Amino acid sequence: MDFYGFYTGTVYDAHQYLGGHLTPEGAVFRTFAPSAEKISLIGEFSGWEELPMAKVYDGNFWELTVPGARAGMMYKYRIYRKDGSWLDHCDPYGVSMELRPKNASILRDLDEYTFSDHKWMARRTDCREGPLNIYEVHLGSWQKNPDDPNGWYNYEELAGRLIPYVVENGYNYIEVMPLSEHPSDASWGYQNTGFFSPTSRYGTPSQLMSFVDQCHQAGIGVILDFVPVHFAVDDYALWNYDGTALYEYPSWDVGYSQWGSCNFMHSRGEVRSFLQSCAHYWLDRYHFDGLRMDAIRNLIYWQGDEARGCNQEGLKFLRGMNQGLKSRHPSAMLIAEDSSAYAGVTRSVQEGGLGFDYKWDMGWMHDTLSYFQAPPQERAVSAGRLTFSMHYFPQERYLLPFSHDEVVHGKATILQKMYGDYEGKFPQARALYLYMAAHPGKQLNFMGSELGQLREWDESREQDWELLRYPIHDGFFHYCRDLNRLYLSSPALWEQDYEQAGFQWLCQDEENRCRFAFLRRGGGEELLAVFNFSDCAQKDWHLAVPPCGRLTLMLDSDGVSYGGSTHHGDELLIPSGHGTLSLSLPPYTARLYRLESR
Repeated sequence: MDFYGFYTGTVYDAHQYLGGHLTPEGAVFRTFAPSAEKISLIGEFSGWEELPMAKVYDGNFWELTVPGARAGMMYKYRIYRKDGSWLDHCDPYGVSMELRPKNASILRDLDEYTFSDHKWMARRTDCREGPLNIYEVHLGSWQKNPDDPNGWYNYEELAGRLIPYVVENGYNYIEVMPLSEHPSDASWGYQNTGFFSPTSRYGTPSQLMSFVDQCHQAGIGVILDFVPVHFAVDDYALWNYDGTALYEYPSWDVGYSQWGSCNFMHSRGEVRSFLQSCAHYWLDRYHFDGLRMDAIRNLIYWQGDEARGCNQEGLKFLRGMNQGLKSRHPSAMLIAEDSSAYAGVTRSVQEGGLGFDYKWDMGWMHDTLSYFQAPPQERAVSAGRLTFSMHYFPQERYLLPFSHDEVVHGKATILQKMYGDYEGKFPQARALYLYMAAHPGKQLNFMGSELGQLREWDESREQDWELLRYPIHDGFFHYCRDLNRLYLSSPALWEQDYEQAGFQWLCQDEENRCRFAFLRRGGGEELLAVFNFSDCAQKDWHLAVPPCGRLTLMLDSDGVSYGGSTHHGDELLIPSGHGTLSLSLPPYTARLYRLESR
């Protein structure tokens, strides 16, 4: 390891030196703890008796070689403080950990699994000019295993269940919520203790590698939720690791986050090297295709509060990390979960930006959902909620998210957010999802939304699969499937997502009738999306369209097979000699047409 680079925050391979590493004779253990008085290694290989570690290099690193240590053995560091007290800690760079509430690190041979995804890795792209339809998943609650005390399937079992489902339903990427080891199920993985350790809830590191590999064999990419802002407050983990604030801020006003966790002190080179190495490790060792980085607003601004000013060290860290990751993994996606209006999040570092490939469009999400929550008479005077995003979409490479955060904590599910009674919500939700698919930008949906989930997500329960026994939910499910498949096969919906040429308004809420129409272009095709978001039928809607011979209906959200009321015979529209269509749309209906040449 480059020690100078470690201290100055420029290395990405600290994990190859620090941590527990198997050797032909046993294992070598190293940890960074500059303020420790002394450190002993304890583990199964010593009957949990103390083995003194020696200071190496500049005295801030500790090392011990243990003959006979083997893969699968557990261990901890007993760290003595200056006052003589001690605490047992897991390894910050450990690659595996015990299941909560236990917390020992576990030696693993990360080379025991061999990937077979060479073709996928060679042709992988960041999807800027391709389709990106993400299915966000919490692995512990997508489906529950009746044969496991905790209800969990392991990574390999999930592969056999989840991958065929994702393929069948028209998604091309899975985003898994954080997999770094975490003590509390209720944190969903966002309060980590083992940043290099895939959670043992679902199996071993090799099984996770197999899961990613199998996804790639099926043509599915995998994005990992990564948490570079904060960590869990636990005595056995990073907090006060060597008796001092080694990873966190020493001052309380910025040391603790709004989530009750510790904020990383990104001004320290050692911390930056830790996090950069961790990010690189997941992309390199596990072949993840991208990282969705959580709570980036809190790195841009102090505690996420714009009034407190920019966090210059946080910005420095983001620029450095992203630049380093892209140089090592050019085709991997770096995605910012950022709710701020900070400019240049997806601009390259060389151009003064932060270097992300995509930014979550939280503004679009809030505006769109608030529009659909409102009764129709209020929508008529708030069209700007829908049209505003069309003014700024070329400024960043946006990803449109309906994530887990929108279906918890009393916010209601996506379906439940729709205005009106139970049956009246479905046509609006169908129209909403076509609007999302046709809108410029890539897209993400949280698991269960495709079922017409009524109950908010709860990590302790699986999705309500029994809903598919009801025709209205089954119709909605098949609509989402067909819409996803259409999205993947339609270049006009994604090839020019971030180019003004890929989008053109034809109608913006004409006369406050809650009706909209626009064109999407790409891959040599033109698609017309038309929407009636009112509770009244739109009859004899005269819409001017570009010259074409006819329009072919691709999808109708009000189709009978989806739970709507429209029966389609002839699915062609012929514009008048003046290039005008005459449309009739039932209430809460969206349609997508392809413009055909003469």
